[in-house]
This record gives sequence, structure tokens and C-alpha cells, in this order.
Amino acid sequence: MNAITRLPFAADMGDGQEGTLHIPEREGQRRRYRTIWISDIHLGTRGCNAKMLIDFLDSVDSETLYLVGDIIDGWRLKKRFYWPAAHNDVVWRVMKRAKRGTRVVYIPGNHDEMFRQFTGMSFGGVEIRRKALHVTADGRKLLVLHGDEFDTIMLAHRWLAFVGDAAYSMMMRLNVVVNAVRQRLGLPYWSLSKMAKHKVKNAVEFISKFEHVVAHEAAMRGVDGVVCGHIHNAEYREIAGIEYYNDGDWVEGCTALVEHFDGRMEVLHWADEIAKRDKASEPARIAA
Repeated sequence: MNAITRLPFAADMGDGQEGTLHIPEREGQRRRYRTIWISDIHLGTRGCNAKMLIDFLDSVDSETLYLVGDIIDGWRLKKRFYWPAAHNDVVWRVMKRAKRGTRVVYIPGNHDEMFRQFTGMSFGGVEIRRKALHVTADGRKLLVLHGDEFDTIMLAHRWLAFVGDAAYSMMMRLNVVVNAVRQRLGLPYWSLSKMAKHKVKNAVEFISKFEHVVAHEAAMRGVDGVVCGHIHNAEYREIAGIEYYNDGDWVEGCTALVEHFDGRMEVLHWADEIAKRDKASEPARIAA
């Protein structure tokens, strides 16, 4: 039995059965967007910030939801099975969206490449695609893909990618410890690895090169822009006339890309959104 068939939700993916939730779905008014893009959740790893993602999913809604790769971390699950209840709650929420009419498009990445064999199929209303073309409300055409296709390390030195993944996982475990301490001290979420990436010159150069290569591919395909994930760096830039969007991740930055109903695009940093919400509700708590 492989790691995927051992997952608690595996038997229910086709019919969207609702199991018992570890974290109950929060009721109330949600922000509405035309489109939401999220990627690099890495379910099945200790670094996955599932609780913050659940907070996000319970706070927003959209007509279309794109899952832009590395949703489940097959690399980690093959080495060591880890699947807490909160990770199942994330899958349940996505499946429920598809069931109630949200168009959900899943574009597998390199960590969940085992799902690429199902390209063109649909499970429980979730469409599996290799890439997608999204047309915004104001008519711009955006190519949507994970982005590992343009990672030279992945393409030329796959063994090195696995070594890098192991080192990255160690940093993610440390990140969990650091934020557990910060939470006890009443401090907001902070990403150790994100800070390290921005301090290391080689990492900054790699990100810049990746962005330009992806933008070039979009230009070659005659589209107005591109949405991707993969490098865990939420960003909007215009590169040689091409709109480059990266929706970030739910390990380090905890970010999502959203399209408003007028076609305007925005990157949401959910840790900041939670901090704003807590600050706004503080006077009410004091008054009570």
C-alpha cells in the first residue's frame, strides 16, 4: 500500500463524503472573490501551516479556486507517513467547495507529481490539469502552472533537488519550534526560512532568474501574464510586458493570490490579515 492510498480521505475523494472535522468549519460572512490561487501547502509535512490555511478557507469564498501544485507532499510521505487531523480538514474544505459549486482546478507540482497521471480527469468535482488558461474579469489571459518545469535544478539535477528538500525540511521543523515559542509569548507568526532566503544572495538570484524564465515562457505563448507557485515567494512583477504572479505558499509566507470581481489582483498575506482582525476585535474584548 503506497502513501497516498493510506491517506484518510483517499477512499472518499470521488464522492466528497464529509467526515468528522477536527477543526469545525467556522460560520459567518466570508470575503468574496472571483478567483483564488493557492499552492505549496505541503500537506503531509510538519512544516505545513494547516491551521492558518483552515482559517483562510473559512474566511473567504470564490467562484473558482486554483490549487497550483505541491498541495500534498508525496516526497515526504514516501519517506515517513505523517497526516494529522488538521491536514484532513483542509482536504475536506476543498472537497466541500467543489461539491457546492465552486470550480476547483488542481494543477499538480513536483512534490505531488503522482497525480499528474490523472490529468484530464475529475475527482469529486476537482478538475486535474497540467496547466490552465485563466481569463480575468477585464479580459486578460493568464497562464496558470506550478513552475517546476522551469527550475533548472529540478530538470538537470533531480538528486540535488531531493538533498535540498531534506535541508529545507529541517529548517521547516525549526520554524515550527520558533513559532510555537512566539505564540506562547503572544507574538505573531514569523517565517525563519523566508527571512533566510532574502538574506542569501544566491537564493535571491535564483528567484529572479526563475521569474524571468517563467515570464518569457508566458510571452512565447502569447498571454498577458502567468500565475505560478513552486519557489515559495509571493510576488507581483511586470517583466518585459508580462504580468508575473506567484501565489506563495502555506509553509513559510502563508499567502494567496486573489482576483477581485473587477479583475484587480491582490496578494493576501494571511498572518497580517489575522493580526489586523485580532487588533480590530480587541476593543470589543476589552469592553466585554
